[in-house]
Amino acid sequence: MERILYTGTKNASSWAFRAWLPFRELGIEFEEQVVDIRKPQRFENLRRIGEISPSVSVPVLVENQSVIFDSLAIMEYANDIGGGSLLPSDPLAKARARSFLSWQHAGLSGLCPRLSFESAFYQDKRQMTQSEQADAERLFHCWEQELAHSGGPYLCGDLSLADLVLVPTVIRLYAHSPEMCDWPRAHQWVMRLLARESVEEWMSEAKSLPPIILDDYRR
Repeated sequence: MERILYTGTKNASSWAFRAWLPFRELGIEFEEQVVDIRKPQRFENLRRIGEISPSVSVPVLVENQSVIFDSLAIMEYANDIGGGSLLPSDPLAKARARSFLSWQHAGLSGLCPRLSFESAFYQDKRQMTQSEQADAERLFHCWEQELAHSGGPYLCGDLSLADLVLVPTVIRLYAHSPEMCDWPRAHQWVMRLLARESVEEWMSEAKSLPPIILDDYRR
């Protein structure tokens, strides 16, 4: 069986990171093709991806003759073929998990857009603005409440797609706002996610790459 997951530059491709994680967590075999999405080669490389994917972006999963070109669809497909353990069996709990999946997929209400995934790897990080800090704290509070509801250690009790979809957001916000003493459950959850072998594998490669400096980071 041919199963190729096209991902992107490890310190820039947060959506590919999300799609990649369930495969690693579930032990599903796949071939990874890393697409360099740094400028200027980004444009030509994505043009070539456009020959197989209508979204002209990564991630893309190609399995036999089928193309899945959306990160959330790829995550749910991995869960389906991996036994379904990354979504709760209870319908209400599953709906709560999918709420987090959908919210992240829709951009988390535009939360801290200038604190991109790339910025987590900058040596000279700037301070968050008051607005960014307020947004981050609102999200930390949401995680705290959900963990209290489920009893932890993850958002739905056991590890789920709801946790994995948030990993890049956790990384970029925690890199800028590591003080989470007001949200102890959320802080423990963040530490637990960052310590997972799959996350450490991706991040080890990401940290070895030259940082990608975005123009709007300091504006």
